[in-house]
Amino acid sequence: MARVRPYTRPVSRVPALRVRRCNAAPIDPAGDHVLYWMIAARRAGHSFGLQRAVERAVDLGKPLVILEPLRAGYPWASDRLHRFVLDGMADNEARFAGRPVLYHPYVEPSPGAGKGLLAALAARAAVVVTDDYPAFFLPRMVAAGAAISPVLVEAVDGNGLYPMRATDRVFTTAASFRRHLQKALRDHLGERPRADPLDVAGLGRPPALPAAITSRWPRASAALLAGDARALAALPIDHTVAVSPVRGGAVAAEAALGAFLARGIDRYAEERSDPDADAASGLSPYLHFGHVSTHQIFERLVERVGWTVAKLSPKAHGSREGWWNASPAVDAFLDELITWRELGFNMCAHRDDYDRFDSLPEFALQTLQDHAGDPRPQLYTPAQLERAETGDEVWNAAQRQLLREGRIQNYLRMLWGKNVLGWTRTPEEALAILLELNNKYALDGRDPNSYSGIFWVFGRYDRAWGPEREIFGKVRYMTSDNTRRKLRMKGYLERWGR
Repeated sequence: MARVRPYTRPVSRVPALRVRRCNAAPIDPAGDHVLYWMIAARRAGHSFGLQRAVERAVDLGKPLVILEPLRAGYPWASDRLHRFVLDGMADNEARFAGRPVLYHPYVEPSPGAGKGLLAALAARAAVVVTDDYPAFFLPRMVAAGAAISPVLVEAVDGNGLYPMRATDRVFTTAASFRRHLQKALRDHLGERPRADPLDVAGLGRPPALPAAITSRWPRASAALLAGDARALAALPIDHTVAVSPVRGGAVAAEAALGAFLARGIDRYAEERSDPDADAASGLSPYLHFGHVSTHQIFERLVERVGWTVAKLSPKAHGSREGWWNASPAVDAFLDELITWRELGFNMCAHRDDYDRFDSLPEFALQTLQDHAGDPRPQLYTPAQLERAETGDEVWNAAQRQLLREGRIQNYLRMLWGKNVLGWTRTPEEALAILLELNNKYALDGRDPNSYSGIFWVFGRYDRAWGPEREIFGKVRYMTSDNTRRKLRMKGYLERWGR
């Protein structure tokens, strides 16, 4: 049976709307190479960032150098996060082998050891291309790198189907963003990156980097890329956060996507909230680290179910169902992948205070302030919460999954946050604890989508709810008892409850 093509061909050029100029420096036609500074889209395919770098290299007749760095001093650096990134580096090394690029994976042996590497490579470059990612320390890092670069630095948005800067509006609810997407997304559905950006004519193989660069900043060791525990233990990072059993990298991401499409997508609408059903995609860590792209997931999904753009509803009604005109399961998954995920990118791209308590909507700030003095029936310290030492079996199970795997079942992640709001002295303290636990342990933490989830606990993207309750006020209320009655979780509790 012929495969149904959901789009036109991949775009021949990266859309201008996805390219952001980061400095006023010019292109240097005399430069030795084009540099792709790979910091967010850590993959060899389906990447607008890599495709833009290839375009620049071909246009200028220059070889392409790819620098994928991994710092030692970033917040929450740990065995868990490092190993996940290193898995991706190993996959990238294999996929770039024999291709017309020079791939340089660099892992800092100590905080700050990598200082000067970008400047050294940019000094020899005609132009620098990097990834435009709106959260964590990456925007500051790109701004600092652009400030010291003698040549043009371009940041490319490959985060979602809808370009972050296609609108200046910051959306306050999923419904308003969904309605906007139903009006505007159609124009961007035909814009997809090439599956293999290097499969073009005119890209020559680059020479080796100068010894002055490789001796000071050598490529990651074979032991690190191979997963050697001793090599990882030698790095100055947090060794108390253990490596997750969930492997990182593009190969694992593609396997997870294939498994979900084969066994999970048809059950997604009805069973994704049930902990025992295991019907979620498991793709969020790979999306966060750029080991898979939204475009890649969307393309595989719609080809599997035979969807085409012609099926889109002409009406922008804002409903979660009926616009894609696919099955309920596909509609539900696309709403999570596109509406909810890209809603978080919209916030982070346009507001610098996306991770601050004061960014909450007015109703939430007011009602939480009104109830700040309410008595808390139970208080737990940050250490007790971190160790899953509460009197709530369901909450403890979710926290243990986070500690061991680096993720929490989708529905329980919401409950996890709501309970902490009720167990701390102030909502500000609750937010600080949730951000710390999520950013420290979650593979998909430090991400626009995870910031959306945590701030949703406190009222972001939500509305006022009644009846008004102690502590929560008009913020949506959830309890473990109701969750146990509502969901199938016997197997989940047997696995994580001890």
